[in-house]
Amino acid sequence: MKERSYFPTCHAFALTLSVMILMFFAPRVQGEILAMLNYETKPEQIVRKEGLAIIDVDPKSPTFGKMLMDIPLPPDLVAHHIYYNKDHSKAYVTALGKSILHVLDMTQFPYRMKGVAIPECKVLEDMTFSKDNQTWYLTCMGSDNVIVGNATTDKPIKSIEAPPPGPPFVRYPHGIALHEGIDRLLVTSTVRHSDLGDPGETITVIKPSTGKVLSTHKVSMKPSPSGAAPVEVYFLPDSNPPLAYITNMYEGTLWSAVWDPNQEAFDFQQVADFAPRGQGVPLAMQFNRKGDRLFVTTAKPGHLNIFDISNPQTPKLLQTIPAAPGAHHLELSPDERYAFVQNSLLNLPEMSDGSISVIDLVKGEAIAQIDTLKNQGFNPNCLVLLPEWSGGSHSH
Repeated sequence: MKERSYFPTCHAFALTLSVMILMFFAPRVQGEILAMLNYETKPEQIVRKEGLAIIDVDPKSPTFGKMLMDIPLPPDLVAHHIYYNKDHSKAYVTALGKSILHVLDMTQFPYRMKGVAIPECKVLEDMTFSKDNQTWYLTCMGSDNVIVGNATTDKPIKSIEAPPPGPPFVRYPHGIALHEGIDRLLVTSTVRHSDLGDPGETITVIKPSTGKVLSTHKVSMKPSPSGAAPVEVYFLPDSNPPLAYITNMYEGTLWSAVWDPNQEAFDFQQVADFAPRGQGVPLAMQFNRKGDRLFVTTAKPGHLNIFDISNPQTPKLLQTIPAAPGAHHLELSPDERYAFVQNSLLNLPEMSDGSISVIDLVKGEAIAQIDTLKNQGFNPNCLVLLPEWSGGSHSH
């Protein structure tokens, strides 16, 4: 009798376990797209807070707009950007307030986070990574240098900077892009971090294999000082010849840098001007998988611009879609149907809406706005999709 009652019990347990496994691993009927954003309190808030929020940004998901996780950060960090390494196993959070790089292990859940001191780097800005995932490069806008780090241990290896007592090789370095095929780093000269003044106007070219500074190039057609403030620079993946785009934050223009293999140098030229369209402060860029579309955000009054780059050297503006004031970082959904735009720039007036715009790229319009952080008195500073969903678009 015991044996007869035992087997039905085991059978029922096995059946229940099988159903649970199937439910866990089965594809969702209604999916989700999870984004990670670092946020900080708006200036009018009395108690300062910072954190990393994970929010469902899929407009078709039953948990759309919900904050599913909140990871606290030090309230005086002033977390700025989030970058993945090449295999998306780690996420790096740069900071303006402390010389600390926070690194999240994305292979474990809950995520494990560690702080790495980078004492030679003041005002940590942008990062880029080598293809073999062994090296990272970090711009330091407050100390006028670029830190080279070991991407396995995340310890700094060396600093690329001008020897004293001369002037810095690049003032206020911000944007950075690496092309290993031609052994070149491009670094933008942006603005003084303390008051966003003294804007630069140049791109500096570095040979990463040696750390040697090769040349500096003006990216403005206006008389110097032009006040252009080039902010971001991205290489177009798999472009032949190699080509990078540059956003001039204060001048409101888009430039390209095209590699000349005979001269082993870049040719710089302006390829778009946002000012005649009533737009200012171009910031972030993104490419689709095919590499024939370039997406550029402008923070004032807040738009997403879509360029046809079938001919990369002559981008053609296809469409401008309103987002919200402070339109900044963006990501494309895995199927490239949606663009998610984070609307906030450094808590600045008229450029800190605090929302996330969900733009339907087929309809060509914003179809939803996520005010989850905004309604709590927070401004998101950066947006990336979690690794499971972040393979659909290309930036750095």
